[in-house]
Amino acid sequence: MRSILVIGIVLAIPLTGLAQSQSYMPLDVNDKLDYQIKQSLGPLAILEDAAYAGILQGIDTPKEWGQGGSAYSRRLASTAASSGIHSALAFGLDSTLHEDPRYFRSGSGSFLRRAGHAFRGTILTHTDHGTETLSFWRFGSAYGAAYLSNQWYPARLNTVGLGFSEGSLRLGFDLASNLASEFWPDIKRMVFRRK
Repeated sequence: MRSILVIGIVLAIPLTGLAQSQSYMPLDVNDKLDYQIKQSLGPLAILEDAAYAGILQGIDTPKEWGQGGSAYSRRLASTAASSGIHSALAFGLDSTLHEDPRYFRSGSGSFLRRAGHAFRGTILTHTDHGTETLSFWRFGSAYGAAYLSNQWYPARLNTVGLGFSEGSLRLGFDLASNLASEFWPDIKRMVFRRK
């Protein structure tokens, strides 16, 4: 019942700029590969992996890996490998399904309308033809990477529940990224008084 309500809310959010086919230029396969490589190997991605490994180190998860420099290195390698798996799955899915992995800003309207646009852009995506569809590449890569990367975790953590939680956390990070993409240019302009 809840999922029907969530889908209804998502579909009720008005579109503002997501399906503007007149200015839409699809990515070819090489562009999608470049995009996904930057998502897992770019400077921001490396910083995110290091920070997430630091959080895991701080909360001592998994505790079987211990503490210290070698434990942090193991968590960092695990996080980086998970990001690599995610990008490989994302590329395979977005290329095969002809979906566009990019987020397209609304850039105008009320805060709630723009936040709804960012949420909708997490659930839905452009196709290579400029239409809109459920973001199969995003869901498949988020949950697929979570389940695959749990294979090297201790057996007590390699569970369906943890895979679901980690996949959902990745979708939450995607939403946060979309919100940042939507609002950061405006914040930067206000703070630094640039056009």
